[in-house]
Amino acid sequence: MESLSYDAEATLELSRWCERILTTAEDRFTAGRSIARRLGAQVEGDRVVFGFWAPELQDWSVSDGDIFVEILRPEGELDLTLSQSETSFDRVLLPVERCEAFVFSIAAGVKAGNRAETGDFYALVWRDSEGKMTRILDPLAMSVPFGALAPAEVYDVASMQEDRPDKTYFEALRRDGPHKFGAPTSILQLHIPTATAGGTIASLTRQIHRLGERVANGLPLEPADELFMGYDAVQPLPLEPTTVYEAGPDFWTESLTEEGRIEATLMRPNTTNWGYDIVIAGMATVNPVLLESARPDELVDFAAALHNFPGTPKKLILDVVFGHSDNQGLNALSSHYFAGPNMYGQNLDYLNPYVRAILLEMQRRKVNFGADGVRVDGAQDFKWWDWAAQTLRHDDDYLREMSGLVQEVAGTEYLPWFVFEDGRPWPDEDWELSSTYRAVIEEQTHDPDVFQWGPLTFAHNTPFIYTFWLSKYWRIKEILAHGANWISGTANHDTLRRGTQVNPSKLNINTRLGDTKMEILDKAYDNPAVSILTYAVFPGVPMDFLNATARASWGFIRNQDDKYGVKVVAEEAISLKWQVDTYSYSIPGNFRRLKEMGFETREDLARFFEFLPALVEVTDYDLNTIAALLGAVEPPLAGPTRYTVGELKRIACAWMDDMHEYCNVSHYLSWLDPNQTGFMRKLRDFRQQNPWLRGNFGTGDSFRYLEPIDGRTIFAALRHAPDGRRIFSVCHMEGRETEEIDPLDLLPEGARGGDWRLILRSPGIGEDYLGGPITLRDSMGLVFEAG
Repeated sequence: MESLSYDAEATLELSRWCERILTTAEDRFTAGRSIARRLGAQVEGDRVVFGFWAPELQDWSVSDGDIFVEILRPEGELDLTLSQSETSFDRVLLPVERCEAFVFSIAAGVKAGNRAETGDFYALVWRDSEGKMTRILDPLAMSVPFGALAPAEVYDVASMQEDRPDKTYFEALRRDGPHKFGAPTSILQLHIPTATAGGTIASLTRQIHRLGERVANGLPLEPADELFMGYDAVQPLPLEPTTVYEAGPDFWTESLTEEGRIEATLMRPNTTNWGYDIVIAGMATVNPVLLESARPDELVDFAAALHNFPGTPKKLILDVVFGHSDNQGLNALSSHYFAGPNMYGQNLDYLNPYVRAILLEMQRRKVNFGADGVRVDGAQDFKWWDWAAQTLRHDDDYLREMSGLVQEVAGTEYLPWFVFEDGRPWPDEDWELSSTYRAVIEEQTHDPDVFQWGPLTFAHNTPFIYTFWLSKYWRIKEILAHGANWISGTANHDTLRRGTQVNPSKLNINTRLGDTKMEILDKAYDNPAVSILTYAVFPGVPMDFLNATARASWGFIRNQDDKYGVKVVAEEAISLKWQVDTYSYSIPGNFRRLKEMGFETREDLARFFEFLPALVEVTDYDLNTIAALLGAVEPPLAGPTRYTVGELKRIACAWMDDMHEYCNVSHYLSWLDPNQTGFMRKLRDFRQQNPWLRGNFGTGDSFRYLEPIDGRTIFAALRHAPDGRRIFSVCHMEGRETEEIDPLDLLPEGARGGDWRLILRSPGIGEDYLGGPITLRDSMGLVFEAG
């Protein structure tokens, strides 16, 4: 690489600048915040500045002369969209300058990637006494085409930002101080790989563009289109790089030739994951599995499609996971990042000032893709160990630092809207009873718009169980009083997954929701009465999950596990009863991997799944014994000719991959009921037109359930608008049908009479019904307006 040249003078000056910061800053964290802005690989004019925090080099007493920045340039243009390729790389080792644990190098002639071209790849390397080179990967990389556990690509982020199609959206927000985004009115949550047939960010962006064109031209909308309408914000599940295959294959495999070149076998990342199994490294960029073009520009394009949507712009809310790392993070980061194991993998060392600074810098760079809001996953997991008191403390200071980060896009500084998922004292056994869901809100008094997930939005909500709504009535009363800063709604990625894990033989299932378990689950999480409660009654910000509103299946999807993959599938096996019937399994394209392994029918797989969870438990997950016992079942189980540990792992992977395909929303669109999608869209439009509903119940508002119960739960709610209008809603949540009643008779005494008119009726109530006596059944609801 003759064009590449090391800039010794500039590198030395950067190292000296770092030393001055460390010497003069108020404290190490303040210094770390400044230095973190120079870390990673950043294009500055005709040069690229490389910066690493590598405390392990101090631990191991590695000398300066044995440390280099490794530059790898592919021979010819590298096609990153190929599933597999053999590539040769030229290799150059750049000298470095060190300042304590920080390492810098500046070079001209480095090729930076962009939308049209692939750039050079890089890592920090060090040489041991035997001449062996070991890589230290860049956790702040902005492009990782082969995942976070492989060399990163130098990427021209500045040009990506300069070319973004929504610059005018951000420029219109510019003011003297940072613009502060407020809460949206409602949110659509979705999982990129199952949201469209293409399963990529680019595919979803095209769908948003198409929908926008139809809206702009006044064209009719199909039920599939209506699923995306009525929301002013979209929240994808996490977009960060996730774990890789535990047992291989690796996405980057290489050998060093005698001539000093790198010969590599490259594999396009193709894991299936629900998004929360992250390794912390690479959090500033995008999971390559989600990128059709392998270019992170796709996320900018998606943000722009939302921001430029005709009529009302839609906000982008990013879901970030900084409360834990999968154990694979140990292979991507220095041990200095970690504070010890937890139930997910590893705790992060938030007390280390440089770790703290780098994590915040990762967040800043990610949100600068153009997000209007941030959802923080598992905020109760941000903890540090108080040695003096010998107890864990919640790091609320760090959460405040997260929400206080100033972003900058298109020259506009802004503060995103923040929502935290926090169920503390979870995982204590009494968390469902003792959690207030207000801990973060009450701590972050500097921002009145900080939100949390509310008590009916957190995990373990099962609205298909009889008496669910009455048993949660105490939580509903809390929502009415405190819900203005809560996310509401019962259907999200976590609650729908938990619902599929309920054993239907052990609980009293609400069979009035449907004739089959699939129908019951679908209607429980896409329920007209529940949605009336959420959109026309409850304060806060409603949120729906696309797989729920599309009545598509959903579950825990992760095919990277080798050690515990069979155990995870055993735990998920019960979802077969809830989400897959004989007809669905028989469709040729469904469950093709399992069928190829011998499970030709649903009954074949169901019989295997009856044995597997029991054997996992009684053998204490001894795979050899499980395989032997499965092979001894009489009559023999369907599936492999001979059960072995290897075959069990193949079955587990096949289940995950088949379920991933089965959960794709595109497979369910032709089954959508236009009456249901149309009603739900009208309900969301109603909320958009009445944003005042976000506020808590006032003194004139009322909420009650009809008494006597008589085998059914009927909620009646009255709310008063600031302009004098009144909204009255009646919802049949569960149980027997009512006798013929006039809904307006359920109004409080002082509100009866007047010009009440019906404005929304749930599916199943004829359009000819305008008021008066009616028999209400499970899941029916009505909304009236007066004034």
